[in-house]
Amino acid sequence: MTEITDFASLRDRALTLRRAGLSLRQIADALQVRSKDLLQRLVEGEPAPEWTKRPRAKDDLRERARELRLKGWTYNEIKEELGCSKSSVSLWVRDLPKPEPRPRTREEASAIAKRGWEPKLRLREEERQRTMKAALDEVGQLTDRELFLIGVGLYWAEGSKSKSYARRERVTFVNSDPGMVEVFLRWLDLLEVDRERVRYCVMIHETADVRGAEQYWADLVGADGSAFHKTTIKKHNPKTVRKNVGETYRGCLVIQVRQSAELYRRIEGAWCGIVGAASARDLPNRT
Repeated sequence: MTEITDFASLRDRALTLRRAGLSLRQIADALQVRSKDLLQRLVEGEPAPEWTKRPRAKDDLRERARELRLKGWTYNEIKEELGCSKSSVSLWVRDLPKPEPRPRTREEASAIAKRGWEPKLRLREEERQRTMKAALDEVGQLTDRELFLIGVGLYWAEGSKSKSYARRERVTFVNSDPGMVEVFLRWLDLLEVDRERVRYCVMIHETADVRGAEQYWADLVGADGSAFHKTTIKKHNPKTVRKNVGETYRGCLVIQVRQSAELYRRIEGAWCGIVGAASARDLPNRT
């Protein structure tokens, strides 16, 4: 009888503590109960406090993980999507059938191919830099004659040319490469073309940083706004996939020399001389 009375008293105390919001561990410590079975009997029928119940966060993650697995997602993809461990994902979905491998997207295939090519590309870049450095060292100092011939070649490749059916003997050079622009201007200096006769015009797409490009070219050629014509804005065509975009895109610079008919004739004559001299050279025996 005493044992029953003691149990009933102990149960009353346990229930009081349980209703006060204590956990099983706290009740066990308060009543000095070491038997897990006895502790369960003492609080039998009394619901656990809300704060001790397991949050549904993991239940929600588990359900989401199973949904993704059924859609064909891999363990790694689910892990990245839900921010949980791979072992948890495996525990939650291991009873589901393994999905069929899905075809890679173009971006995924490209990324995999790039990883495989990275060592080769790195070696190629090192070889490229060595070759460029050797070529740079080989150039050395330019003589006036060498610069003159280079300038003639640059102009005939990138400058405007007069036609037999439309005589327009004026010097106009267009390029987007700042190095080409600098060499051409040094060539004009060699020919003693007064910079007062030189005018500039920026040509650029409307989607670019127009003001930034104008300032960039002005700084490069060392001229103020009075030497520049109004910028020519190119309309953007959404159907055209352009590669010349971003911060490094500054359009093209047009360089015009006023009163340049005589200079144009010198260029054309010099180019004809280069062609004739190259044609007269003996070719190596290729037999």
